[in-house]
Amino acid sequence: MTNPNIFTVSRLNAEVRLLLENEMGIVWLVGEISNFSAPVSGHWYLTLKDSRAQVKCAMFRGNNRRVTFKPQNGNQVLVKARLSLYEPRGDYQLIIESMQPEGDGRLQQEFEKLKMNLAAEGLFAQSNKRPLPEHPKRVGVITSKTGAALYDILDVLKRRDPSLPVVVYPTMVQGEEAAIQIAQAIGRANERNECDVLIVGRGGGSLEDLWCFNNEIVARTIAASQIPIISAVGHEVDVTIADFVADMRAPTPSAAAELVSRDNSHKEQAFATKRARLVSAIRHLLMKQAQSTHALKFRLEKQHPSYQLQKQSQQLDDLDMRLRRGMTQYLKQHAQRVERKQHQLQLNSPVKRLGEQKLHLQRSEQKLLDAMDKTLLTTRHQLAMAAEKLETVSPLATLKRGYSITHSASKQTVSSIEDVNVGEVIKTQVEDGVIESQVTQKIAKA
Repeated sequence: MTNPNIFTVSRLNAEVRLLLENEMGIVWLVGEISNFSAPVSGHWYLTLKDSRAQVKCAMFRGNNRRVTFKPQNGNQVLVKARLSLYEPRGDYQLIIESMQPEGDGRLQQEFEKLKMNLAAEGLFAQSNKRPLPEHPKRVGVITSKTGAALYDILDVLKRRDPSLPVVVYPTMVQGEEAAIQIAQAIGRANERNECDVLIVGRGGGSLEDLWCFNNEIVARTIAASQIPIISAVGHEVDVTIADFVADMRAPTPSAAAELVSRDNSHKEQAFATKRARLVSAIRHLLMKQAQSTHALKFRLEKQHPSYQLQKQSQQLDDLDMRLRRGMTQYLKQHAQRVERKQHQLQLNSPVKRLGEQKLHLQRSEQKLLDAMDKTLLTTRHQLAMAAEKLETVSPLATLKRGYSITHSASKQTVSSIEDVNVGEVIKTQVEDGVIESQVTQKIAKA
């Protein structure tokens, strides 16, 4: 029976992946890109690092198509990602959903983080919104005294309701000190309690220009105000934290002035007020729906076939890269083996061996000739010595010295007078020929 407390490696990696994805969820991360690669599949693989650590990342084709710049090694970026685990290798990794350069991205990250925190606290709840007075007796304006927004507000109020008093609380609306000054101006207006409604805002600009209206201090000061506040920051497309916290959001400073002023038709003002309330309520509802949709989307993504496709696609890219590395290594090793075989073939080549044998034959032939010459010379010397010895005992040599050899008729060498008979013809050999003679007399030694 299998023990459920004993894990297989596959089960362990699957459990860890689910734990990481469910517990951590979405994270924001800033780091430097390294080891960036973009295979033919269209997915991106990279490493995010800082001075002390690094983490592997994958960004699939459906998400990286929305990136507005081409990532390169060395880029500092801000990414939104979910934590996961690549099960085949057991590598902990990030699945990146969005990527942007660090500067703009950091502000956007801070904006999203503060918005989520304040929304969780209920600062954006519609139940906390204070109604605007139907007929305000005095309007307070918190903005720069030299900005175009102030002139637009005053121009609209003068045109629509010249009798409506206006109190301006001048403040900086851009820069590091602006948030503190805006919060102080709101606090000062509440302390003086001389206005029925406050307009807080400025003209349009970049996210960085409007950043003081995304400050937590300003947001909490607006939420704590006893006087209803209309947020009128930038143009209609600009959205700040102040817009979510305020009792009413106006798309522009001029529109805010229209909301608090009366004209010849009070119904129009009431309509504009109700419209603004409706827009604000819809925005709040949409924000809640977006949060709910995001949570459902995250749950769906974990179960969606595309997740498995992404996982399998990453595995395919991993196998492709491993195959390429393996083929490169195999070809390198094969080339080395071929080189070694060629070297061995050269060492054992018949041409080389024939050359060596030929050289050996030439050396042996030379040794044989030398030996033959030596033997011939020795033999000649021995022959000469033998000839010399032979010549000393040769009868011919004796003949040369004046001696002769005599043979009887029976061809026997005559060494005694007894060997011949009187009247017998004998032959005497001298150096230059033969002498025939007849024995006439035998004379013995005395």
